[in-house]
Amino acid sequence: MSRYLPLTDEDRQAMLAVIGVESVDALFRDVPDHTLLKQPLDLPRSQGEMQVEAAFIAFALRSLSPGCAATFLGAGSYRHHIPAAVDHLIQRGEFLTSYTPYQPEVSQGTLQVLFEFQTQVAMITGMDVANASMYDGATATAEAAQMAARLTRRRRIVLSGALHPHYRAVTETNCRFLGLDLEIREPDPCGEEDLAALVDRHTACVVAQNPDVFGRVRDLTPLAAACHDAGALLVVAVTEPVSLGLVTPPGAMDADIVAGEGQSFGNAPGFGGPTLGLFATRERFVRQMPGRLAGETVDADGRRGYVLTLSTREQHIRREKATSNICTNSGLCALAFSIHLALLGEQGLERLAALNHAAAVRLADDLAAIPGVEVLNETFFNEFTLRLSRPAADVVRELAGRGVLAGVPMSRFYPDDPAMAPLLLVAATEMNTPKDMERLAAGLGEALA
Repeated sequence: MSRYLPLTDEDRQAMLAVIGVESVDALFRDVPDHTLLKQPLDLPRSQGEMQVEAAFIAFALRSLSPGCAATFLGAGSYRHHIPAAVDHLIQRGEFLTSYTPYQPEVSQGTLQVLFEFQTQVAMITGMDVANASMYDGATATAEAAQMAARLTRRRRIVLSGALHPHYRAVTETNCRFLGLDLEIREPDPCGEEDLAALVDRHTACVVAQNPDVFGRVRDLTPLAAACHDAGALLVVAVTEPVSLGLVTPPGAMDADIVAGEGQSFGNAPGFGGPTLGLFATRERFVRQMPGRLAGETVDADGRRGYVLTLSTREQHIRREKATSNICTNSGLCALAFSIHLALLGEQGLERLAALNHAAAVRLADDLAAIPGVEVLNETFFNEFTLRLSRPAADVVRELAGRGVLAGVPMSRFYPDDPAMAPLLLVAATEMNTPKDMERLAAGLGEALA
């Protein structure tokens, strides 16, 4: 038996016989035909290990790595400096394990990490309680919408047009078979959407993002008041947690649930993953919170210890009573988050946020002076939207050839909307040097001349 092919033909036939299917093709008959490969991939056969390594290295070198370019990518995944101590500590044998804490008496270290992670998330979001991490910001947002429906016993969910399209799509997918009625607003990078006017007695929640997908910073306090007057909840999504060091946190705006992405602390963008979700809420809603909650307690001798205080996922309780089927906690990513945030401390987080904002302000000023560039944002944290005199995707492609990753063209998210074609989302972090910014400005100037 091959190391990479653990099943023999006899194994497969035995499994097919048990489930009553004649062949593998019959097993996949529900998969749409146009999505199936009609022939094997065109790959060279019988290559040695060194040849395979060389081929993959050559393939990887075709991509422009953020670490080898002036990088201004964001849109929900950000490049920040990760202290060397983070990787050193998370790779200790005590932490680098796939084991999950089902047995508290032998998992005290893991449970303490989760408890401290929860504490940090609750503090930076301004909420009462946070859970022990979820998959990512998008799934956390979907879970928040479902939680609001359970709490209010209502089925109408309003999604802001400025919610990250990936978060919107995952929420749509997760709610598709739950009978929830989603009202999704159209994206508008220049206008003020009146979400409060959409709240009625059937509304379970409004889901808004701050800073939003166009980079704008909002005061969501009036929206929270409108939601509460109608008996609805306000869910706030946060894609860039570093902003919480400078921007008023959702809890201070009276949000009921906060769902976010924690990648910015301790985790590299990594081509989109791995990531971790953040989820926080008010104490009165905790029993409807998905995932699990690690708590601090004392044993019979008065010694401090940690336990799984609440776990309402279907691995632990009956499926009919479960709040969610989420079944992991991105534990190592959460540990990296906690170590990085602990190294920063409260003042360090504020300073990091200030560095990000200052870099973005300088970059926006530089780019606004270029003919053919219009900065659309009146407010922003470390990310803002440009309108270019040419399709942004073409400009990004040209600048990549010069070693500059200029940002994310909004046409990637809205390919069928011609109004989005000239829009470019640009992010600046503490990693962007003045020289990087000069390269972007010079490249844009030449591309738009």
